[in-house]
Amino acid sequence: MAGLALPALACPARAETYPARPIRMIVPFPPGGGVDLTARLLAEPLQRELGQTIVIENRGGAGGVIGVEAMARAPADGYTLSLTGAGTTTAGPHLRPLPYEAVGLTHVTRLVRMPFILAVRNGLPARSLTEFMALGRSGDIRWASGGIGTSQHLAGELFKQMSGLAMVHVPYRGTGPALNDLAAGIVDAYFGDPATLTLIRGGQARAMAVTSPERWPLLPETSAAAEAVPGYEAENWYGLAAPPGTPQGVLDTLSAAVRKVLADPATAARFDAAGLHPAPLSIAEYRTFLARDTETWGRVVKAGNIRVDGD
Repeated sequence: MAGLALPALACPARAETYPARPIRMIVPFPPGGGVDLTARLLAEPLQRELGQTIVIENRGGAGGVIGVEAMARAPADGYTLSLTGAGTTTAGPHLRPLPYEAVGLTHVTRLVRMPFILAVRNGLPARSLTEFMALGRSGDIRWASGGIGTSQHLAGELFKQMSGLAMVHVPYRGTGPALNDLAAGIVDAYFGDPATLTLIRGGQARAMAVTSPERWPLLPETSAAAEAVPGYEAENWYGLAAPPGTPQGVLDTLSAAVRKVLADPATAARFDAAGLHPAPLSIAEYRTFLARDTETWGRVVKAGNIRVDGD
């Protein structure tokens, strides 16, 4: 018996090949917004590439911080991921102490980038960007965002700072509720992510401007905000992160898989049709981008004296 056992003891345990089981992907906002849409468009082709099921979990609250915190506290094994954005990584540290170290997360890659859409309720008495600006100077515009400190809020705040408009900010607990109230005419305007296109195409809201420096191909008749506010530019983006300390081999596997998926023409076409332009970066490029974005939004937060005190 002892002799039979010796060969087994001499063989090292076979290392687990990542991924060997389902992966949880946390969306740190309620269903219905651009972050949620990005995750769902990514999950199907990515699980085919990795050969494992990807389970999407929506955990909204605190402008995305609750969901990202849940990811950051998970085991650093690559089986819990989260989507991130400016509000939870690059702008977040300027807004309040975070329950995680934003730069200490394992940043996998940027996923997509896109302009914000300044959408307005159908009954707003402004049919052009010029008329919107005139209305905004009177303080009669209530504009919504998905929450204080979110990327939508910061894009709107930058527009307000550069334009001098007296707009009133109305923060919501996620993009879905904000979109619902825009469609219902409860708020006047919304600096929205691509999920806003659904309302615009359905006739439930109107596109007033986009935040890219030039007009956007998906809304070619819509003005760029820079046409009225020279120099204004605010680009939205979403990325993918894993807990601090995730092994480099796992990070390399994830980064390569995501970039391969987003380079596929059929997958890229689905993202582009939804207003989400695939824009993956290498790990080194992504770190450089995050450092630059952190500096930009830090200036906006300081100028606007923006603070987040709680959920």
